[in-house]
Amino acid sequence: MPKYLHTMIRVSDPDATIRFFDLIGLKEIRRHSSEQGRFTLIFLALPGEEGVAEIELTHNWDDSAGYDGGRNFGHLAYRVENIYETCQKLMDAGVTINRPPRDGHMAFVRSPDGISIELLQDGKLEPAEPWASMPNIGSW
Repeated sequence: MPKYLHTMIRVSDPDATIRFFDLIGLKEIRRHSSEQGRFTLIFLALPGEEGVAEIELTHNWDDSAGYDGGRNFGHLAYRVENIYETCQKLMDAGVTINRPPRDGHMAFVRSPDGISIELLQDGKLEPAEPWASMPNIGSW
């Protein structure tokens, strides 16, 4: 039977992307660089979930075109303990909340490279301000 290993996303600024995922709670678990291939692979996971649900950040050293819009990548989804606290922490760090958690259950944000990240509350919190009246910003 197949086993999920990781999702790979290409990144133009590994440090900015690692800082972004750190805000959600993911930590770097390993890194591999190839001088010959001119790339770096950085693996992230939630503590205790190494080998279960990892993200592979691929940084191609010579790519100058960038990765606008995430190259049509759908999204990554993470369950969070408190969606309001998580979104506030992200906003305080300068992250735009594209789809606020108005319903106390779901929000969408974007990584520094435009990858859509869905945040889901385990269960559902009562609607609360300022989230309940906050409009969508951009696409999600």
